[in-house]
Amino acid sequence: MRLTPTERDRLLLFGAAELARARRARGLRLNVPEATALIADTVCEAARDGKRLAEAIEAARTVLRPDDVLPGVADVIGDVMVEAVFDDGSRLAVVSDPISGGSLGDDAPGAVLPGPADPPTEPAVRLTVRNTATVPISVTSHFHFFEANPRLDFVRSAAYGMRLAVPAGSSVRFDPGAEVEVGLVPIGGDRVAIGFAGLVDGPLDAPGAKREALRRAVACGYLGAEGES
Repeated sequence: MRLTPTERDRLLLFGAAELARARRARGLRLNVPEATALIADTVCEAARDGKRLAEAIEAARTVLRPDDVLPGVADVIGDVMVEAVFDDGSRLAVVSDPISGGSLGDDAPGAVLPGPADPPTEPAVRLTVRNTATVPISVTSHFHFFEANPRLDFVRSAAYGMRLAVPAGSSVRFDPGAEVEVGLVPIGGDRVAIGFAGLVDGPLDAPGAKREALRRAVACGYLGAEGES
């Protein structure tokens, strides 16, 4: 069976979550990796069941209580972020304070966009993106845009190490056959890309990382990467 890097990551996450469920069923308290996997998997399964983003985050925030995890785990796990496939496309779910035992519904942190104090981001790069697929494609704010859906046609090399210049938690929708101009900004923090489509899986600025990512993109049939490696 041939699986994409994203599909392999999803199966790995599911396996880790199943291990966490089995250990919890035996009365064991979960450690950080086990608890994180269970929370993230709950989001993905809720999305698969057809739930909305806010509903999936709500389910993930109530799956564990403080007494389900080892001492200190609830303090270590801050935000759990996972890319899940909803009915309207892939979206980034941000589950804040996931082991509090609270229930805030649509007002849960991560289910809504930042408030007015969140400063606008000036794009560093602008690209024209064409959706060659027959279905809409959504890309969320902090997804490594270089690794966005392979059926999106744009200059991949210009998007390396970049994300959409939109508020955190929001997304941009690309309708079938449509061309959309988007603004991109550099990914901040430690600039490490783990997961996504598996084209990088490490420090973005490591020597040869971009060249290798472009090679992988070409090998996997990503549009816009041809001739760039």
